[in-house]
Amino acid sequence: MPLNMVHDADGLPRILLTDPTGSSAEVLLYGGQVVSWKNERREELLFMSSKAIWKPPKAIGGGIPVCFQQLGNLGSLERHGFARNKLWSLDNDPSPLPPTNNQSSVDLILKSTEEDLKTWPKSASKLTLISRVRNTDNRPFSFTFALRNYLSVSDISEVRVEGLETLDYLDNLMHKERFTEQADAITFDGEVDRVYLSTPSKIAIIDHEKKRTFVLRKDGMPDAVMWNPWDRKAKALPDMGDEDYKSMLCVDSASIETPIALKPFEEWKGYQELSTVSSSYCSGQLDPRRVLYGFH
Repeated sequence: MPLNMVHDADGLPRILLTDPTGSSAEVLLYGGQVVSWKNERREELLFMSSKAIWKPPKAIGGGIPVCFQQLGNLGSLERHGFARNKLWSLDNDPSPLPPTNNQSSVDLILKSTEEDLKTWPKSASKLTLISRVRNTDNRPFSFTFALRNYLSVSDISEVRVEGLETLDYLDNLMHKERFTEQADAITFDGEVDRVYLSTPSKIAIIDHEKKRTFVLRKDGMPDAVMWNPWDRKAKALPDMGDEDYKSMLCVDSASIETPIALKPFEEWKGYQELSTVSSSYCSGQLDPRRVLYGFH
C-alpha cells in the first residue's frame, strides 16, 4: 500500500499506515517511534502521556519508542540511548523480510553521524516491529536495546501480567538487586521498575475492566522491562500528567542483561508483535492461558 506522510501542527512528519479492516498506526520519523495504534473500532491501544512533549530534542512519553537501553552504570549513554530523539528516514533499500500479506508496513533507517560515533564508544489487530542494527564499521561493538511499549489500560489496579512467574528480575527500585518472582501473576499497587530476565517468547497483559488481553510476542530480545511510575513519581515527571499512571503500563521487549555483540558488518534483528484478544478472564474462562500456552 502507498505510504501516506503528513506534517502535523507540531511540525513532526508522521507516516499513516492503514489496514483494510480499519485498524491503523502512526509512526514518527522523529525517533522512528510508533505513537498511535488503533483497532478496527478506532480504539486507541497505546498510551500517550497527557503532558507528552512533542518538540525535539525531548523524547516523547508514550507509544513505542526505540531505546538503546542504559540502566544505571551498565552503559555510557543516556538512560534510553540516542535513537529515541534522532530523525530517522525512509529506507529505500531495506533488508528482505517475509511477505506481509498485503498489510501496511514501512521501513525506517537511522544512520550514524560523526557525533553519534563520538557518543558510541565502540565506534491488523496486530502491530509488528522488526528492529535491525547493522555494524558498518570494521571493529566489533556491543549494545543493549529495548522497545518501550506504553500500553493503554483502563485501570492499572485492574491489570495483571502472566508469563513471568518464577523468573528472576533486577529491581531498579532496589539498586538492581536480583529477585525471583513469587506471584502466579503480577498485579500492581505501587511503583514498579523491573527487568525480567530470560523471559518466554509470549507474555499476556490482561485488562479486566476492558476484558481485553494484550499479547506480546518477541524474538531476539530475551528480557522484558516492566514500568509504572505510580502517583508520587508521576507528579515529578515533567512530561506526564499526575493521573496518567492509572491508565498506562510499560512492558518492553528488551536485551539488557547480556549485551548484543556484533562483529564487523554483522547485523542483528529483533522481532516484536503486539496483538489483542478478547478476554473473558473475569467470567472464569482462562483466555490468557490459551494465549500463553496455545490451548484451543
